[in-house]
Amino acid sequence: MLQEESDLSLIIAQIVQKLKGSSLYAQLERQAWASLQRPEIKLESLKEDIKRFLKTSGWEKKLQNAVYSELSVFPLPTHPAAPPEHLKEPLVYMRKAQGSWEKRILKSLNSMCTELSIPLARKRPVGEQKELLNKWNEMGTDEPDLSLFRPVYAPKDFLEVLINLRNPNYENGDSLSFRTHLGLIQVPLKVKDIPELKELFVELGLTTGQLGIDDSTQVPPELFENEHVRIGQKVLAEQDSAAAQQYVRQGSPTALRAELWALILNISSQPEDILYYEQLKTNVIQHDLLVDSLIYKDVKLTASNDDYYFVFEDYLYQVLLCFSRDTSVLGHFAYNSASPPRSYIRGKLGIEEYAVFYPPNVAPLCFLYHEPSKLYQMFREMYVRFFFRLHSISSHPSGIVSLCLLFETLLQTYLPQLFYHLREIGAQPLRISFKWMVRAFSGYLATDQLLLLWDRILGYNSLEILAVLAAAVFAFRAVNLMEVTSLAAAEAVLADLSTLKVMPLLQIFLFATVT
Repeated sequence: MLQEESDLSLIIAQIVQKLKGSSLYAQLERQAWASLQRPEIKLESLKEDIKRFLKTSGWEKKLQNAVYSELSVFPLPTHPAAPPEHLKEPLVYMRKAQGSWEKRILKSLNSMCTELSIPLARKRPVGEQKELLNKWNEMGTDEPDLSLFRPVYAPKDFLEVLINLRNPNYENGDSLSFRTHLGLIQVPLKVKDIPELKELFVELGLTTGQLGIDDSTQVPPELFENEHVRIGQKVLAEQDSAAAQQYVRQGSPTALRAELWALILNISSQPEDILYYEQLKTNVIQHDLLVDSLIYKDVKLTASNDDYYFVFEDYLYQVLLCFSRDTSVLGHFAYNSASPPRSYIRGKLGIEEYAVFYPPNVAPLCFLYHEPSKLYQMFREMYVRFFFRLHSISSHPSGIVSLCLLFETLLQTYLPQLFYHLREIGAQPLRISFKWMVRAFSGYLATDQLLLLWDRILGYNSLEILAVLAAAVFAFRAVNLMEVTSLAAAEAVLADLSTLKVMPLLQIFLFATVT
C-alpha cells in the first residue's frame, strides 16, 4: 500500500513538473491572474473562487485532458533506485540488441556518406534555400537523381535481428511453454491469450454495435449509426479526452474522426503550434540532411505509386522533412529503448548547439487533416505515442517483439494445423505478416478500413490489435493456405488485403472462431 502511494506521488510530481513547462501552464496562470479582476472573486475565498472560475470557463477540462494525455504515455512505475536506462527498457539483453541495431544503421548511413562524398548535414547555400522555399507546396514535382541512395534497411533485415534475439538467462529447455513455441521469435515474454484479449477488447464483442459492421448498407442507420453519431457529437461538445478514447473503441464516424483523434491526443491548433511548425519549416529550408534524400526516395517508391496516397505527396514531404528536425520528439526517448543518433553541421563537430538529431506512416492521416501544422502535430503525436514501438527493440506489450510473439502464439495455439503446415513447407507465417505489423497495415488495407483499425489503436491505447488482426487474416484465408506448398504460394494468397473488412475479421476471430 505504501509503495503504491509512493509510486502515485512520484507520477504526480513528474507530470506536474512536465506541465509546468507547457504553454497550458502559462495560459492557466494568465487566466488565474485575470480572474482577480472579476467581482465574484473574493479575498476571503480566493482559492476556491479561482478554482470555480477555471472550472466554469473550461480551463479545468483542458487541464484534465493534458494530465490524461501524459498518463497515456507515462512509463510504468519502477523502483526509485532504478537507473534511467531501466525506464527506457528493463531487460538488459533488449537494450544491448537495440544498441547493436542502432550501430548497424549508423554504419550504413556513414558508409553511404563516404561512398557518395556527402555530409550527414550541411547548411544550404542561399540560392538553394530560395529555390526550396518557392517550391515548398509542390515538392512532388521535383525529380532529383536518387539512384545512388539506397534504403538503410528493409523490414526483412529488422525481422532477422528479432529472430536472433535470445535471453542469455535461458537455456533451451528451461521452460516448457518456451520450449514448445515453434515460431521464429524465441524470447520468453508474456503475451495475452484469447480470454485475456477478449477481456481487453470487450467492446468488440458480438453484442456491441460497431462502426465497420453495423453501419453497412444492410443495416438500417436508425438501429445504431444515427445514435452513435449523436453520442459522438456530445463527446466533442464536452471536450473530454477520456470519453473520446472510450467512444472510438466502437469506431469513429467519418465526419467526426479528425476532431475525435485530436481530442484524444490533446492536440489543438494554437498560434504557438503554427509558429513552431513554421520554425521547423525554416530549419528544413536552411539545412540539408542526408535523411532528406532518403525521405524523397521512400515517398517516391511508396506513396507516389499508391492509388490512395499519391495525391498527398507534397504533404508527405512537408511533414516528414519537418519531423526529422523536431527536437521535441527527443522527449519520447525517455521511455523508448532507442537512443537518438546525431550528426553535426560540417566544421562544428562536438559543439552541442550545432548538433542535428535524427529522430526515427503519415499518409493515412492526410485524409483527415489538410492544414499542414495540424497534420504535422497529429503525425508527431501518433508516432511518439504508438508507432515508434514498431521500429525499436523492447519488451513492451505494444513493442514489435511482443506483437510478433503474440501473432505466432495465437496461430500456434488456436490454428495449430495451419501453423504447422506453413512451418513444414518453409513458409513461417511471421515472414509474411511482419511487414503488415511494422507498418500498422498502412498501404495494405483500404483507407476506410485502416482508419477503423487505427480508431481501435487510439481507443485501447495499444498496438496489440495489429497482431490479432494479422492472425485473423490467416484464419480467414486458412482454407486456401492449407493447399499451398511454398512460401511464394502462401505470399500470393495473402498478397492483396485491400478487399478485407477489418471489424468482422476481428470480431469473428476473437469471439466466434476460437474458444
